[in-house]
Amino acid sequence: PAGCVSATHDPQHPTVMDLLPDALAQGLHIAGRLDFNTTGLMILTNDGQWSRRLTQPTTKLPKHYLVETQDEIGEHYVARFQEGFHFAFENLTTQPADLLILGPRLARLAIVEGRYHQVKRMFGFYDNKVVKLHRERMGAIALDLDLPPGEYRELTREEIAAV
Repeated sequence: PAGCVSATHDPQHPTVMDLLPDALAQGLHIAGRLDFNTTGLMILTNDGQWSRRLTQPTTKLPKHYLVETQDEIGEHYVARFQEGFHFAFENLTTQPADLLILGPRLARLAIVEGRYHQVKRMFGFYDNKVVKLHRERMGAIALDLDLPPGEYRELTREEIAAV
């Protein structure tokens, strides 16, 4: 849920680990963080090697987001997102991203990496503020639409094998 930190411990804010029973949270770590006000799919695991397959850009596993912006999303965004964006702060260029415009201020975005505030910075290139960001899926693992924010379920063997 929004307002929940993607961390194992935080002195000021609730964490994703606080949403789990203590016995279940032991030994788990987060596979792919979300910003403080970003909602959606969060995967916790005790398998570091599997977690790296989920999160490392070299695996090219797409992470899909529903993005709502303050201003309209122009058709010209699509080609620019495919080219990638240069982030001077890290001196890097993002890998190509797929942007599907769903409405004037709504889009679905697929990226294969997770740089610091990457989605917000990509839209920021156009001075277009992201007002809502929701991760819907990571590869073949999709967030259940009937799973309330802050609730969890175990992954199926098929979902684990698909990564």
